[in-house]
Amino acid sequence: MANTTRSLNKRKLWIILIVTAFIIAGISLMIWKNLSSKTKISYQPIMVERGDLEVTILSSGVVQPKNRLEIKPPIAGRAEQVLVREGDRVKKGQILAWMSSTERAALLDAARAKGEEEVVRWEQYYKATPVLAPIDGTIILRNVEAGQVFTNQDAVLVMSDRLSVKAQVDETDLGQIKIRQPAVITLDAYSDKAFDAKVSQIAFDAKTVNNVTTYEVDVVPDKAPSYMRSGMTANVRFMVASAADVLLVETQAVNVRDGVSSVQVRDEKGRVSDREVVTGLSDGKWTEIKSGLREGESVLTLEFKAGLSNPNSGSPFSSFGRKRSGNRAR
Repeated sequence: MANTTRSLNKRKLWIILIVTAFIIAGISLMIWKNLSSKTKISYQPIMVERGDLEVTILSSGVVQPKNRLEIKPPIAGRAEQVLVREGDRVKKGQILAWMSSTERAALLDAARAKGEEEVVRWEQYYKATPVLAPIDGTIILRNVEAGQVFTNQDAVLVMSDRLSVKAQVDETDLGQIKIRQPAVITLDAYSDKAFDAKVSQIAFDAKTVNNVTTYEVDVVPDKAPSYMRSGMTANVRFMVASAADVLLVETQAVNVRDGVSSVQVRDEKGRVSDREVVTGLSDGKWTEIKSGLREGESVLTLEFKAGLSNPNSGSPFSSFGRKRSGNRAR
């Protein structure tokens, strides 16, 4: 009798557990369907526009002299007259300063004690030594003033032939950089002013910092502005490609599958369908449309208005309740 009672109790327990499980499953299914129904899928229209498109590579660097020359006097002595200032443009062979040797400076000092006529006589008899510009360029540093003494190892003046920007370009972008490629430079100190430039040299040796590999690209202005200074931080925009007066659509509206590009459009009956297009340049935000669309047409992008769920939510009965990868309409 006792065994029969135990058997009945076990059976009742199993029945209760099964019924409870079904009730929980039913409630969960109702909740899931209710929440999913709150998510509405709509389409956001995007207008096809006409405009210009530029594909660029952005980089930063530092302004440096392309060729930096230190001008050292041929003799030790004293500066008698300095004829240039920092920023002056000079020609090759131009006299930059007059220097006296140590002996000439001593003779002139002794002559001054005897009178002005004695000074003039020695100045005519013992000429000062000129310091000449070795190249056409700009004076970027003046280290001496009249009356100062120096040795023949002192750089009394520093000049450069041209200022350029040493830009650091990521190795993934280097293949799109070419010699004489157009670029646009802006300086942090004058961020509202831009000027044209060209690539003059691409380094063969790489630099790796924090596992990022870059190459130095020398960018020379077509005409360096007067406010450009050595050591300034510069931003460079390399012009990779451009297209003028072309059809443009936001890149997010273009779908690519198996190498074929398409957009979604709405037909006359209001139905959404795919339309194949041929694309051209893209700057990431905008994409050129070569064929398949007309100016003024609208393309569609999916827009989800979610309540507590979204159409990619997995069923509560799927493995581990994971979200399934949604198949976006193409």
